[in-house]
Amino acid sequence: MATGESSAARNRQWLLARRPSGMVSEADFELAERPVPEIGPGEVLGRVRWLSFEPAMRGWMDDRESYVAPVELGEPMRAPGLAEVVASNDPAYAPGDVVFGMMSWSEYVSGGWSARTAGRGYRRVPTDVPREMLLGPLGSTGLTAYVGMLDVGRPEPGDTVVVSGAAGATGSVAAQIARIKGCRVVGIAGGAAKCRWLLEEARIDEAIDYKSSDVGRRLRETCPDGVDVYFENVGGSTLEAVLDNLALGARIALCGLISGYNDAEAQPGPRNLFQLIVRRASIQGLLLWDFLDRVPEAFADLRRWVTAGEIAYRVDVQEGFENIPCTFLRLFTGANEGKQLLRL
Repeated sequence: MATGESSAARNRQWLLARRPSGMVSEADFELAERPVPEIGPGEVLGRVRWLSFEPAMRGWMDDRESYVAPVELGEPMRAPGLAEVVASNDPAYAPGDVVFGMMSWSEYVSGGWSARTAGRGYRRVPTDVPREMLLGPLGSTGLTAYVGMLDVGRPEPGDTVVVSGAAGATGSVAAQIARIKGCRVVGIAGGAAKCRWLLEEARIDEAIDYKSSDVGRRLRETCPDGVDVYFENVGGSTLEAVLDNLALGARIALCGLISGYNDAEAQPGPRNLFQLIVRRASIQGLLLWDFLDRVPEAFADLRRWVTAGEIAYRVDVQEGFENIPCTFLRLFTGANEGKQLLRL
């Protein structure tokens, strides 16, 4: 163990105690203490410094087939984050290095990191970039927005682009990339404050408040020639409203469906998929893992745009290991303002 790390130190963890039924709650998690992992040949020990929270993590709690294996009962929840290397038996990592990757709700994480780097593993992060930026617009949500908008949505200058969840961590970056590419951008968000931020800070063209207006009617008003590109984060009635307002040859990048993540039973719909035939439109599911070769270019472009003030972003930073579960729940109550992070 690295100098300064006591051999008597314990590794606090938040474990998945039960599978949620409906809305996730703090009672679904259990606090535990385990020994700090010992590392073997080629392995690294990191102390988790930051955690990032994403709506997709709710799906990892369910025991069903998905793009990743579910979190097992009695095991710590997974989450993206940053860790500082405190001990290393791998020459690729030295104590003091800060790495980004899939962490867990733990104070310490360990393993053979180099073996995973070629897949979905860890990467060393720049020292001259604020941590909030690395986990926000330059992290997985920003990178997902980049490839989803540019590789799946394929906007052309002059296109009308609609983004749902437009004030969120992924949606806000996707909307601003469309603006940078010369598109007319309409964002859908919940509440006057979020819509005001989209207009004044993100500088998109129109913002629709789904909490106080009829989304379908407002789409007809703001997109009279139809929607060319739709970046979907919400699903449900919002998706149906957009399907009814597609332009000929529209492209839909299906990033998330947060409106149904906490439903005890799947809701029927959308009821109007026939519109994809009428409008000769396409819809494609989106996972960043399928675009890992694009990450270096995406990271460089996003960093340049953020530095130049072309992309505005917000982060909601909570503090303290004990607050991890309640911070996760903020995603589903709308309490977070921007990318939800926690500093341990």
